[in-house]
Amino acid sequence: MTEHVQITRVQSIFTPSGEELVVISRAEYDELVAGMADLDDDAVAGRIVAESLAAIERGDDIALPEAVWDRLQARESPVRVLREFRYMTQKELAEAAGISQSYLSEIERGSREGTLSTIKAIAKALAVPLTVLTEDY
Repeated sequence: MTEHVQITRVQSIFTPSGEELVVISRAEYDELVAGMADLDDDAVAGRIVAESLAAIERGDDIALPEAVWDRLQARESPVRVLREFRYMTQKELAEAAGISQSYLSEIERGSREGTLSTIKAIAKALAVPLTVLTEDY
């Protein structure tokens, strides 16, 4: 989030046609321009998040870092890989998915598969399409 720019000295100048122009210091102008760039970055990030959420709702693939795809292709547990990518603990993911931590642990280890409804809940908690957790890579 951007900080508020404090404009301390404002001067008004009127053109011969009566249009009012506002004059501020160069330093304050530069701060305003930098703040606008931050707002643009925030807007772009907001659009990316919205587009990703829409893709998840449609079941489309979403952009994930190459390192994540490499781990998935290496046959690591997709639940574990994505949980770690999201910086979540097993406890946090289990709570978000409405399952026990021990059940989640068994799914990550491959000793249990998990029901379709459980895998859907995990996918939702990880903000990924179901296919990311169920496809063979």
